[in-house]
Amino acid sequence: MDRKRDSLKSLKIFENRLVVVVGAGVSGLAACRFLLSMGARVRLVDAKADLSQDVLLKVTDNPAAAALTLEVGPHRPEQFSDAHLVVLSPGVPVKKLAVVLAGVEPWRVVAEMEFASWFLDEPVIAITGTNGKTTTTTLVGHILEHAGLTPFVGGNIGTPLCDYLMRDAAADVLVIEISSFQLQNCRTFAPRVAALLNFSANHLDYHLDMEEYLSAKLNLFARQDHGALAIAPAAMREELEARGFTKAQRDYFSADTDFDCPGLPGEHNRENIAAAWRMVRPFGVTEAQARAAIAAFKALPHRIEPVGEAAGVVFVNDSKATTLDSVAAAVKSFNRPVRLLMGGVFKGGVVEDILPALKERVVSVGLFGASREVFEPALAPHFPVSWDQTLEAAVRRQFSLAKPGDAILLSPATASFDAYSGYTERGRDFARVAAALAAEVRS
Repeated sequence: MDRKRDSLKSLKIFENRLVVVVGAGVSGLAACRFLLSMGARVRLVDAKADLSQDVLLKVTDNPAAAALTLEVGPHRPEQFSDAHLVVLSPGVPVKKLAVVLAGVEPWRVVAEMEFASWFLDEPVIAITGTNGKTTTTTLVGHILEHAGLTPFVGGNIGTPLCDYLMRDAAADVLVIEISSFQLQNCRTFAPRVAALLNFSANHLDYHLDMEEYLSAKLNLFARQDHGALAIAPAAMREELEARGFTKAQRDYFSADTDFDCPGLPGEHNRENIAAAWRMVRPFGVTEAQARAAIAAFKALPHRIEPVGEAAGVVFVNDSKATTLDSVAAAVKSFNRPVRLLMGGVFKGGVVEDILPALKERVVSVGLFGASREVFEPALAPHFPVSWDQTLEAAVRRQFSLAKPGDAILLSPATASFDAYSGYTERGRDFARVAAALAAEVRS
């Protein structure tokens, strides 16, 4: 990888050219690191007015000696007018930058994922969807590794692609999770294997409507050629074929699979497993290798993850469930009564649509934090519903109602930013409360 980067640097593509990176998150900082290694001048801009200059230490040990500057606060046209290229971090909506980017040619504005892909030679498996992306991306990497290949697993999870470009050793296959945010600003990205796991209402606080959201997802397939493979749900086959969404070979999957994975319960995970098997086959993975790897796979943190038990009541952390469909899928994976915890920053959808799934097993609903006005009117006619200001209070209330054999499931159907820095912190807080209740029962 060093030789490849040195070869690229020798072409002087970016030497002394100014590149503006928007957003000082993990992907934005990775783009800064790679650009500096290519001899570029980098201007990092972030809308957070209180962002410290210390963030530059995450890019280089000596920011003063690097061709790197940070500008914070509301974006201004002059920040972009002299840019050779503008690289957007995930979650930065280009339409909200329309005014300040008015003087920049559209081809100069790209997502970090798109930018990094320009420098890749390795085959790419790219995975998108409303739910299950992280689990399936991790599972695909696990199967490939079990089969003796060296995969890189990253993108929208873990390590950004720009940081991969800085590594010394190349992988055999890149397994990339990619979001609709990133896909909206991709124009040349063409993975060898592309997969859409599912599609339902999400990010309607970001996208104009469901059509814009779906169009962003399908952009993953737009530049694949006849030698590539497109994988999608059988339930969407008719719609996708009518759209002529790709020139690639197409393979459709359903939950009808006999692969066994105790660590991934539920019909939604059987669909993810079926999709994962189709993704790895082009790389020489045998069915026996896949079967052994899938059987040994463990559930990821914050995804239907048991985190404790007290007085015969199990606590399950599904904090990553930020959509209504993911809540329905989680509830359907249980064969015991569920006391469901929901609340936070709602991202869109119709709550009534998941009632059939909830009615099968949910015996009570504990709301917490924001979006009470969204959930309570839809759920209260069907279940006992309570509300508490904090997650801890809601957990304790549901535990006081629970009977041995019940499950208290945190599957909030929301983003967490009303009270937490992210779903990880929310899940850890839930596990902390579960541990405290177990200790109280023992004492």
